[in-house]
Amino acid sequence: MKKYLLKTLKYLGIVVGLLLAFVIVFPMLYPEYVTEKIKKLANDNLNGELNFSKANLTFFTHFPSLTLNLDDVLLKGSAPFENDTLVSVKRLSLGIDVKELLFSKKIDIEEIYLKNAFVHIQVDKQGGASYNVYKSSGETDEGDDDDTRVDLQRIELKNTQLIYDDKSTGIYIQANGFNYLGKGGLEESIFDLRTKAQIQSLDFIFGGETYLKDKHVNAELITQINTHSLSFIFQQNDLKINQLPVDFKGKLDFLSNGYDLNFEINSKDSNLNDFFTALPPQFTQWHKKATLKGKTDIFFSMKGKYIASQNLSPDIFFKMKVRDGYVGYEGVPAPAEHLFLNIETSLPSLDVNKVGVKLDSIYFTIGKEYFSGILNLNGINPPVIDAKVRANINVANVMHLLDMKDLEVKGMLLANIKSKGTYAPKQKLFPITKGDLEFSEGYVKTPYYPNPITNIHFKGKVENTDGSMKTLALQLNPLNFLFENKPFTVNLAMENFDDIHYDIQAKGELNIAKIYKVFSQKGLELEGYANADVSLKGTQSDATNGRYHLLQNKGSIELRNIKTTSEYLPKPFIIQQGLFRFQQDDMRFTNFRATYGKSDFLMNGRMSNVINFLFSKNQILRGNFSVSSNYIDVDEFMYASPAPSPEETKDETTTSPTATVASEKGVVIVPKPFDFNLNANLKKVVFQGLDILNLKGSMQLKRGTLALKNVNFNVIGVTAQINAKYGDETPKRAHFDFDIKAENFDVQRAYKEVKLFREMASMAKDAHGTVSLDYKVAGKLNDEMLPIYPSLKGGGVLSVKDVQMKGFKLFNVISDKTGTDALRDSKLSTIDIKSEIKNNLITVERFKFKVSGFRPRIEGQTSFDGKLNFKMRLGLPPLGIIGIPIKITGTQEHPKIGLGKKSKDLEETEYDANSEATNEEKDTEIIQEENHHPDRSDDSNGNG
Repeated sequence: MKKYLLKTLKYLGIVVGLLLAFVIVFPMLYPEYVTEKIKKLANDNLNGELNFSKANLTFFTHFPSLTLNLDDVLLKGSAPFENDTLVSVKRLSLGIDVKELLFSKKIDIEEIYLKNAFVHIQVDKQGGASYNVYKSSGETDEGDDDDTRVDLQRIELKNTQLIYDDKSTGIYIQANGFNYLGKGGLEESIFDLRTKAQIQSLDFIFGGETYLKDKHVNAELITQINTHSLSFIFQQNDLKINQLPVDFKGKLDFLSNGYDLNFEINSKDSNLNDFFTALPPQFTQWHKKATLKGKTDIFFSMKGKYIASQNLSPDIFFKMKVRDGYVGYEGVPAPAEHLFLNIETSLPSLDVNKVGVKLDSIYFTIGKEYFSGILNLNGINPPVIDAKVRANINVANVMHLLDMKDLEVKGMLLANIKSKGTYAPKQKLFPITKGDLEFSEGYVKTPYYPNPITNIHFKGKVENTDGSMKTLALQLNPLNFLFENKPFTVNLAMENFDDIHYDIQAKGELNIAKIYKVFSQKGLELEGYANADVSLKGTQSDATNGRYHLLQNKGSIELRNIKTTSEYLPKPFIIQQGLFRFQQDDMRFTNFRATYGKSDFLMNGRMSNVINFLFSKNQILRGNFSVSSNYIDVDEFMYASPAPSPEETKDETTTSPTATVASEKGVVIVPKPFDFNLNANLKKVVFQGLDILNLKGSMQLKRGTLALKNVNFNVIGVTAQINAKYGDETPKRAHFDFDIKAENFDVQRAYKEVKLFREMASMAKDAHGTVSLDYKVAGKLNDEMLPIYPSLKGGGVLSVKDVQMKGFKLFNVISDKTGTDALRDSKLSTIDIKSEIKNNLITVERFKFKVSGFRPRIEGQTSFDGKLNFKMRLGLPPLGIIGIPIKITGTQEHPKIGLGKKSKDLEETEYDANSEATNEEKDTEIIQEENHHPDRSDDSNGNG
């Protein structure tokens, strides 16, 4: 027995020794062969760039598998992400079939192992994805052999970081501590993959909103995969998100330009508390102090194709039920009990205008108080509503349970409201409604201001009997509140919104700055003081048809130190004082003093159609005013879109640093819903560095267009007269049309101080003396309020009275070429130069003049970028019958002089409004892209 045992051990030792020798020696025989085959496999089948530092073959990494270890592996993505990382891993291990390698010298990759890897999948707005690195059969080289192939049986990832960033869908997923084990017949074209996965921390962001943050996920999945069509069928998938068990089924097909989705997520008879553990992070802190009981069923589905280039999006459906729920909160004695909720939400094609909400019931009690409601909503534009609300509840109890510490609201709310029908004011439709609302002992305090609004009390009633605007009636009798020890009261009754019958009284004092801070709103600030004593009573039709004797509108509003800051105005607008008095349909104001930046205004006048303007859309507010000012800086009014705050520019995905985007430039915006006549007396107006003095005349502001009629002003030392129109088309483009007359002005001063004159009459640089101008020009302005030259059209006369051309390069060059000094530093007088502007060219009609016995005749064209094409005949003394034909080309700085008549016409540049609009859209997209990609520099000038 001992002999056989020793013999067995001896043979066993030999076998073990041979196996050990095989394990050590065998990998030494094939390292270069295996490495080269793997490289060839990668080159033949991958579009992305694959790099690694070294390779070794061993049995000891994943024994008993023969493993090829690739160190410092970096795989770049496919276009358009060929310069970005797709996979980065310190070591990638490939399990190889030993039998095939030993006997057939074929390399079959059966296993893949990644540890501490980084995987970054990206999809751009057009649906281009970085993961398309595997070549299709038509892209692979024809001479490929079958020595190397992928017959995967196992995929294993340990402690991997995965990022999926899809700009086309707005989906961002980040999984940290991702452990994954997948087994199955991966070598088949259709196979079942059995998976176990664990994610230590999962983030899910959609449309900039965070839905999952730092969630722990466990999953056991069975997925059928079709590699021919790249299709995934999720057959049996048990997930656990934190404590919430979820059943996940569905299908995902990768299309050439998007996805085909069919997902269903279901959780039945789960604990309400477990559901809250899987909610977005904004609920996390509240959940820690809450006590939740009850059962819930949840269902979510997403079905349909997502193809960004074709504007196709899937349908979303969500359903949730809560039965006999209980919500308590730490430190709050009264819990919400008997909570029942049944809600269904649908979002066809991800279109918010088609959203459907069916809140079949929501009900809960807090002690003896209760709230009950239902809501059915179909669509947004227009919405179809079916709602019922009944409540007898102290709002403070609800606020305490929700832990709304920043907003403190108290008061008893009594409500009984029913509403059913379509809300479409343009079609004069309003839901059939009957409702009563009462709020008493009210109290509101926000974090924006230390003192509350107290003693709030109102009774409201709304009624509509047939679904039209005609039978709509609204009452608020009265609304009282106390703020900073100052009472304010409003009584309101309105009916028949086809022809509004109104009865409104308001009386009290308001510190606007302080009450505004209670309800602080981003992008708008208010300061100042108002004292109101107003009574308005009448009908809209009486105001419209001029039956003012039937109106009973009277009262006054006094304003002092009102300061408004809007995102559409670069500086605050301050009303220093103003007294408004209502009388029938008129509102008169006296000594209305205001400032804007360095600009000041004093206005007196009246406005009409006030009632229509207040109560109806698309109505025009009319007025007649006298306006005076000591100083107005037009540049201060130029539109500037606000730069995003640091919170807005912070990248939600935390993959890019915070950046600040500068404000955009823009034109002066003219208010649209006004029809005002203004008699102006402005002492000084500054625009683009030009001083305009003693501007007097009639101005009209009508529906977004500012018109000047026979306005006289002093500029560059002379009195001029102008008729002009101006209007903005977009925040970055405007149109203008002006007709100006100015006599006997200094041409040098005009050249130095008036930019448009400098551009249109560039030869004036070398001119000294007096000229007159009678010219008309129309065109477009860019976002710097400068002319877009191809858009300019017009013409007129420049009259030369007494001008000397000192150092004028064109005349000096002609003098050099012709051997005469007749034109050098020549003096010109009594010449009318007629010209026309069109398509970026100034065409000068033929004109003659005499100088030192010579009789020059000039005609031709110059462009706004300085190119020349003039024809000149230099008539020789004594009568100019014999002349020398001269052609002038080149540029104003470098003119070219030659003999002859023929020359090449200058190229016209036609204005393309569609191209300008496209450029503006591109500029807007660049700014939006900067918000999402702050590391990308903006080289756009935004010139519209």
